[in-house]
Amino acid sequence: MPEMPEISASRPTWTEINLDNLIFNFHSVKKFVGENLEYMAIVKADAYGHGAVFCAKTLEAEGVEWFGVALPEEGLELRENGIKTRILCLGSFWSGQENLLLENDLTPVIYQLDTAQKFNQAAEEMGISTDVHIKIDTGMGRIGVRFDEVKEFAQSFKIFKNLNIEGLMTHFAVADNLQENHFTFGQIERFDTAVQIFEQNGFNPKYRDLANSPGAVAHKNSRRNLVRIGGILYGLVDDILPKNIENPKLKPVMSLHTRIAYLKKVPKGETLGYGRTYTTPKDSIIATIPIGYQDGYNRSLSNCGQAIIKNCFVPVVGRISMDWTILDVSEVPNVKVNDEVILIGKQNNLEIKASDLAKKLQTISYEITCGINRRVVRKYVKSSKSRVV
Repeated sequence: MPEMPEISASRPTWTEINLDNLIFNFHSVKKFVGENLEYMAIVKADAYGHGAVFCAKTLEAEGVEWFGVALPEEGLELRENGIKTRILCLGSFWSGQENLLLENDLTPVIYQLDTAQKFNQAAEEMGISTDVHIKIDTGMGRIGVRFDEVKEFAQSFKIFKNLNIEGLMTHFAVADNLQENHFTFGQIERFDTAVQIFEQNGFNPKYRDLANSPGAVAHKNSRRNLVRIGGILYGLVDDILPKNIENPKLKPVMSLHTRIAYLKKVPKGETLGYGRTYTTPKDSIIATIPIGYQDGYNRSLSNCGQAIIKNCFVPVVGRISMDWTILDVSEVPNVKVNDEVILIGKQNNLEIKASDLAKKLQTISYEITCGINRRVVRKYVKSSKSRVV
């Protein structure tokens, strides 16, 4: 772990990233899915909003074999912060980034011959051979060599003498929906066919990589020798994994906190916030908290979100502003300025999950955690260090 610096006084709005829970989740998944596999921890999008550098440092110390990022820039950030573990750039790279990859030991995913040609040329100019992974589009429909064009691609790839196909991968479209198993099984069959075609053309990829988080948990037949785990690392479960199946035990890693900045008594019948969308139904105590939609607390939670204060649920009232949110705290005993407010997290027997917010917003919990803006301070907690950032 990097040394955790002290933070000067700042706005009292923060996320708490529990690194002990991250460690717990990693080993819980390994125990559930299989100890004899290699694991790729997905830390793209700043580790789903949890902080890629600290999460990667923590997981590297626990022995994870790979990190997955979307962009070479994300991989470079990890390298510049001392990460030595293998890094796969899932979104490939853009023209002109070839040397950045080679100089920083970043492995790209390839799915276009012109991209392979540029990378091969850069490697040849450096006088080296380098590894790549090939992505097969077996039904996701985004990026990848189409499953019905694999033979032509594999034959054409033979000219790239400075590129070693280290791995083949694909991505599931509906592994979380067991009603769509026929499609997932079809993707697996297409991938296996692609592997055979590459082998018939003289390639011997070390890694066969199919399973994402729901694939790894719900589809044993998708577990090969490398498994990608993303959301479940961070304890995001309810809207990520299939329902009514056995799952690994997981703990949420992120919680979202602030404090009451201002309290006022408001008589019955007054309106609050932009658009006057809320009218107090009775004499009320109203709290203003320093968090808003610029921080990632979505404006669509206006008049339907809730928070926890002193083991009480309290409603969001009025429209959420860019920097402020209003709560009705009339039922909270002895409420006062500076009381802690939990927007995601648990207090005693009450809990608000990222998936609860996602359900209200008709999205998934990934979008909730990824959306927490960087102006919200991350506080990293790890019991062995007894330190908070």
